[in-house]
Amino acid sequence: MNKQTGFTLIELMIVVGVIAILATIAYPAYQEQVRKTRRADCAGALVGLANAMERHFTTNSTYQQAAADNADTGAPAIYATQCPVDGGTATYNLTIQSASASTFTVAAAPTGAQTGDKCGTLTLTNTGLKGMTGAQSGLTVQDCW
Repeated sequence: MNKQTGFTLIELMIVVGVIAILATIAYPAYQEQVRKTRRADCAGALVGLANAMERHFTTNSTYQQAAADNADTGAPAIYATQCPVDGGTATYNLTIQSASASTFTVAAAPTGAQTGDKCGTLTLTNTGLKGMTGAQSGLTVQDCW
């Protein structure tokens, strides 16, 4: 008689259970890491928008009228309007929150897959002051930037 070897159903179910437990732990951690990566990419794009605002100031001696339709607020006309700036599905919308002759504030509001981001909207001023609005309580600027 030939002896058959292999896995029993119980052994197979134990392996499936272990894989399910690992996936339950690993998938949320993976999703949070993806959110952090997208946020870091957009924080860099927000600095790029601030640099474009500085170039606009150098050329025009004012931060005003840097948005579409020569406005002081709204989507930028001098830089990309969303992250990632090189194309792809938008995860943040870049806007000029306010602009005057000598100051500006730019913002990155989460959209699409980033809508539930715990850090909310990232902001940056002409003095380099980083901020955030709509973040979960207990988070600091250093946590999100």
